[in-house]
Amino acid sequence: MSDRKKTTYVISVAAELAGMHPQTLRQYDRLGIVIPARTKGRGRRYTPRDVERLREVQRLSQDEGVNLEGIRQILDLKARLDEASSTMDRMRAELEHLRAQVQLQDERRNRVFAASADGDVHTLRWGARVKASGGELVHVPRPGSMVRIDQNDGAVVLFRR
Repeated sequence: MSDRKKTTYVISVAAELAGMHPQTLRQYDRLGIVIPARTKGRGRRYTPRDVERLREVQRLSQDEGVNLEGIRQILDLKARLDEASSTMDRMRAELEHLRAQVQLQDERRNRVFAASADGDVHTLRWGARVKASGGELVHVPRPGSMVRIDQNDGAVVLFRR
């Protein structure tokens, strides 16, 4: 955990850092604009993020002329936007993971293993046409095709399901 996340300020220090009176911070707490963490003794503890929000409240109020209800709505919408953005980032990462899994499964599903006369095993792709050791052309059927080997002469017979 970073020092920034561990750091908390009592109300007087947070008010000074934000350039406000402590009573203003109490009012913002009551209105639900900036709600600090509480100690067991009910003392307010402000994080650096809370101080940033207090500065934003002051900027919106003094520079932009937004009333407290408007500020509360703006901060709520920003929080919802941040949450939605985080959710989208997680979903994008999950989508990329799933796409990679699908690609891997496609690659695995589209492989065929063939043994040569000398016993070597080769990986082929579905639909590939390769020359057998005797020079004849061998076609690897696509999924959905069935292969039957004639037990009498070892001939390979392809047919569709």
